[in-house]
Amino acid sequence: MFSEKERVSTGLEALDQRLDGLFIGDNVIWYDEAGSLAFPFTLNFIRQSQARNKPIIYVTFDRSPKSLLEELGPLAQNPDLTILDCFTLGKGDGSEIFARFYEKDGAQWPYQIIKATEPWKPDKVAEAIYGIHQKLKGDVRFVFESLTGMQDLWGGEESILKFYSRSCPRLYELDTIAYWIIEKGAHSQRLKANINQIAQVAIELSIRRGKSTLSILKAHNRKPDSLDKPEYFWAEGLTVGFDADHPMSDKIDLGSRLKALRAKQSVSQKELAALVGVTPSTISQIESNLIYPSLPALIKIAQVMAVDMAYFFHKNGDSQKPVIFSGEGKAAHFPQLPKGSIEGRQLLPVDLQACVEPYVLEIPAGKKLPGHFFLHKGEEFGYLLEGELEVTIKNSAQTIATGDVIFLTRDVPSQWKNIGKSTARLLWLKIV
Repeated sequence: MFSEKERVSTGLEALDQRLDGLFIGDNVIWYDEAGSLAFPFTLNFIRQSQARNKPIIYVTFDRSPKSLLEELGPLAQNPDLTILDCFTLGKGDGSEIFARFYEKDGAQWPYQIIKATEPWKPDKVAEAIYGIHQKLKGDVRFVFESLTGMQDLWGGEESILKFYSRSCPRLYELDTIAYWIIEKGAHSQRLKANINQIAQVAIELSIRRGKSTLSILKAHNRKPDSLDKPEYFWAEGLTVGFDADHPMSDKIDLGSRLKALRAKQSVSQKELAALVGVTPSTISQIESNLIYPSLPALIKIAQVMAVDMAYFFHKNGDSQKPVIFSGEGKAAHFPQLPKGSIEGRQLLPVDLQACVEPYVLEIPAGKKLPGHFFLHKGEEFGYLLEGELEVTIKNSAQTIATGDVIFLTRDVPSQWKNIGKSTARLLWLKIV
């Protein structure tokens, strides 16, 4: 007589409500458009498994053990975690930099790491997986990262389809739950159709209008409220939320504000990430509203960008603008010009919505600038406070003395040169 398999949680109540939970035996396929959207769901799956003392086997083709452990954070410090490393001798090509990880005394690790000796052979990988499984008790949980990584190593869709189609029924009968991650756009429709047919659950994670969405494509023996209907969600670390569960009359577009502020100051994502102490990918995801920054990170971003933290949250026009500003202003960046050829300060706060951006610019004696200060299509006004400059516009060089005014409309200088014996100081206004 047929008996229904045990129902368990995904680790996220909001996802459980939409999916109607997981069953022991489920193979869950995650189609990930961005390559990182599935990871927060995986972390919660691992956390839920650890809370129930369930063994976890993490099969990694795409990350080195060191990188994976860093991403797992505290979840890695668990004796029920086993990592099957198909990366070091796979995509890692046996490089010394990855092999060096194993020089540490493995007996001291709270987790178990097994290095696959022939990860380029699907049958050897399967042998290693089931060899580990035999030594574990209860309903084991799996994470396969990823089918796309397998294809890169095994050289074609037929290999991964054969591996997947053999593994899923076996894992089902062994009462496991397996998360399979695959890059959404990296495979043929034929492969995805075959995968969907075999899987018990299929979920698609995409980016729409700069925001992450989740769609349930399949949920065997369950009746989710909606199939193939995208829902917006956000994630930060282990926290995942759906927009529909947190309605806001006036949502704050923090990502766009940060992006505009960074562009205004000519600071790259890489530069900002280094100053804040996060990865460029984190800055990119914040600006795309895929994740929200942690409070310490947001405080640091505000400090680096020289704005009040409230700038990221207040509605336009809901704060009274001051009329007096003290201090030396915010240092300006000129990434397109040689380092040391110019220094400048923006006199008004960068988060002030004004129609003009005033700067004080300093060009050391003898310095030549092979271009203009700003990549700006609009009117600009300059007043030379000290020194003597030569500016070239349309191949015509003109001299500017102290007290002279320069007004630019369409034509942009192709060169600036300090022809005096001291630093030249300009008051410069950019009309925005």
